[in-house]
Parts: sequence; C-alpha cells; structure tokens
Amino acid sequence: MIDNDLNIAKKLYPFQEKTVDSIIEELKTNHENYNLLYQLPTGGGKTVIFSELAKRYIETTGKKVLVLTHRIELSVQTSQQLQARKVNNKIINSTVKNLDDQDDYQCFIAMVETLHNRLNENNNFIKNVGLVIVDEAHYNSFRKLFQFYKHCNVLGVTATPLSSNKALPLNDHYNSLLVGESIISLIEKGYLADGNTYSYDVNLQGLKIGTHGDFTVSSMDYVYGNNFMQEKLIYAYEEVAKNEKTLIFNAGIETSIIVEDTFKKLKYNVRHLDSTFSDKERKNVIEWFRKTPNAILTSVGILTTGFDEPGVKNIILNRATRSLTLYHQMIGRGSRRLLNKKEFNIIDLGNNVRRFGLWQDFINWHDAFRFPDRFLESRISELEDLQFEVEYSFPKKYKNCFNTDKLESFSIADAYYNALDNGIKGKIAIDESMQNHFEVLCDAAVNYEEATELLIILQDHIQHRLKHYTKCITKSTPNYLKYLVDTYNRKLSHKLRVKLDFDD
Repeated sequence: MIDNDLNIAKKLYPFQEKTVDSIIEELKTNHENYNLLYQLPTGGGKTVIFSELAKRYIETTGKKVLVLTHRIELSVQTSQQLQARKVNNKIINSTVKNLDDQDDYQCFIAMVETLHNRLNENNNFIKNVGLVIVDEAHYNSFRKLFQFYKHCNVLGVTATPLSSNKALPLNDHYNSLLVGESIISLIEKGYLADGNTYSYDVNLQGLKIGTHGDFTVSSMDYVYGNNFMQEKLIYAYEEVAKNEKTLIFNAGIETSIIVEDTFKKLKYNVRHLDSTFSDKERKNVIEWFRKTPNAILTSVGILTTGFDEPGVKNIILNRATRSLTLYHQMIGRGSRRLLNKKEFNIIDLGNNVRRFGLWQDFINWHDAFRFPDRFLESRISELEDLQFEVEYSFPKKYKNCFNTDKLESFSIADAYYNALDNGIKGKIAIDESMQNHFEVLCDAAVNYEEATELLIILQDHIQHRLKHYTKCITKSTPNYLKYLVDTYNRKLSHKLRVKLDFDD
C-alpha cells in the first residue's frame, strides 16, 4: 500500500529496494554516457525509487543529480520526497535566473522549458551533474536537453516505454530497458488495487485520426457530446459507480462541460476541471474532490499525471484513444491501494479495452522498446476498421418505435458466412437483412406513410449493416457502399408499399 504523505520518507518495499540496487549496478557497470530506461506501472512508486536512487548516487559518487519533469506538481512532489530523504534540493522554476547558491544543493529539479532556456544562455548552468533522471520519459520534450548532458548517465522512468511520437522512438536515446514488476504482480503482492472492467459498446463512427496519431478532439466532442452518449454515460455510472468517488476522463473541454451539466441536472455532486483553470481554481477543485466521498470529477487530460487521490473508486473513460500510454495513465489514477480499497472499477466507453486488452494484461515491454512500430501496429485498429468495432446501438427513444431486439438479433456477417458454408452465394445475406428490416417495419407501422417515416430513422442502422457486408466481401469503396444503400432502400421501400398498400 503506497503511503500518500510526501513529507515522510517512505520505506522502500522489497521490489523497490531490488530495483534501486539493479539500477545502480547497471550504471556502475556501463560507466558514464550510458542511458537506461526503467519501466514500472503507475502506482508502483517511481518517485520513491528514483528519490532513493538519487540519494545513494550522491553518497557514492559525490556528483549531483538533476531531475527533469514536465509538470510543476511532479516537481513539488519530487522535491518533498527528496527532502524527506535528507537530500538538499532546489526547484528551478521561471524565477530562478542563476544558481549562485548551487553549492548548497545536491540535487536540482527542473521543468524542461525553463532549464532549456537557462542552458542556452549558459551551458554550464548546473555544475558537476553526474546523473540525469527523466520522469515520464515517454514525452519527447526532454530530448532537447540530452545534448547538454552527453557525458552523464541518463535514467528515464515511465510506466509505458513508448514514445509519444512514433517517429522518435525511445531506443534512439536509451541504450537498454529495465522492466520492473508487472501490474498483475503488484496486485497479487498487495501494492496495487485490482481493476474490475466494465465495457459498454459505443458507436465510434465519426471519429477522425489526427496527424499526432490519436483521435482528434473535435471529432470526439462531436461523438461524445450528443444526448445518446450522455444517456449511456449516466447509465454506466448508475449501474457501476453510483455514490462513489469517480474520475471521468474526456477528450475535449466542450464534452466535459456537457458531462458536468448532465450530472448536475440529476443532482449529483460533480465538478469540471480543465487546463484553462488558474492554479488557485485547480487547487480548490482538487481539494473539494479529495474531501467529498461521493464526488464526481470530470476532466480533460489534466489529471493523467501528477495527480494522486487514492480514494478514487471508479475511472470512467468517456473517450476513445489510440495511445496505450494514455490508456494506462488514465486507469492508473484509480489503482492506488488502501486498507479499505482492494479493488476499483474501470468503465470503458471508448472501446479501448478492445484495442489494448485489459489493464492487467501482460505486455512485452522489451518488444515495445526494441520494435515500437511493430508493437503498435499489432494493437491499434486503423481508421477504416473503426466502424466494425461494435454492433449498432439504438438510442433509447427508438426502442419505443420498433422492435430493436429483433433488429439486433440479426447479423449480416453471420448470414454471409453461413451462406458460404452452405454453398450459397453470400449476397443472399442482403436479402435476409432486408427481410428482417421489412418485418420489423411492418409490425411497427399501420400504413405505408408511417413505415416510410420509420425507414428514415433506420438509415444509420442500414448503413452500418451494409458496411459490415462490404467488409466481408472486401469491397469497401464509398461508391460501392452508396450503390448498396440506395438499392437496398429502393427495394425495401417497394416491398413496404406492396405489402402495406395492399393491406389498406
């Protein structure tokens, strides 16, 4: 169980002691100019490990240690943990223009941009540095500083040794990877809470992939901001997480604000937080969240690192991501173990589990480090496959219009492959699909005019089915799909007219 009081020098667990010894031996064996990357799951105590490592390194070598972070919260946490270990340290922030007093300190903690500016003015800004520790080493912003420390050891620390930029793999700058305890091992040994995963099928049509490789914020705001997705979010919360401390991760500010409004209307204790908040506002919201047992905090990215609230019982991924790193960062916010908290819940509303597997699943991080392109390609669906990830989900209001159970019971892919197995042309699957729609519409409509109105409502469902059909036959050009949809609607409309006009 991880102690959350950063003012107390935390006693290292056996696996942490072993890790410190292993890293020191690695650095000692390979001498200077050797860069080592260390992987440990979120919640495993990376700050504790490298703080103890810094202390021992300083004691044995007499050289100084520089810790690089990308968030001020991480800088403060690291400084407090070092101080608790009697390591005199100083945070280099924007107000620190020179280090006339640097002989008074053994360790320095710096934000990337601030230190980069100082080093450009004076490349000997900090003297006698022997070890550079990079926290959250998967971020590429740290690379610009490596040129100033070519004759030092560099230790990168991360939960996911995959670069945030596929074009700049970590093995370009790190000589080797040391893999720590796995998630499942930390759970079994009582250091992490176990995660119960609840996946809800969502329709991701409309999502677009940006130049950075992940889904764009604008397309996710479009998909997750609609009423149907809000209904699904509330349903999932009330089914799994109701009245327990809950963190909701969204992709965009617009969605997070909508989420806050949705929960407020239902009288839930909820607040929204994003990067536009001032330091004071942010501190107040986080303090409220810590003190409120049933609090719901809906946020955008800002709480994926540098935030630690062990009391969180539920993590809701109200977004999709193609980043394995982000997937683990979000879930890791709920994995802190307490005496009365051995488990937490993961609610997935982005088909992320289908993309990456369960949070606890074994990952070959050595493979990820050596062959990042191959590793990622084997786990991430491409854009054209997004529409085939899930079955179609009907908005609740449509369930009153027609028999959605009957529609959902039919699979055009199953019909296609069953036909092939029986030596029949697969195109019969379209006829069977049309008959299924025909029967449902005839049951729901009293005349042709009403059936036509319901047919309009079914257009997304029809298109979804036919996209699955084109996937089966490997013909998925937009023109062919358009032809199928137009022909399907024309024939279905004709069948309805013949049937319902005759009945009239």
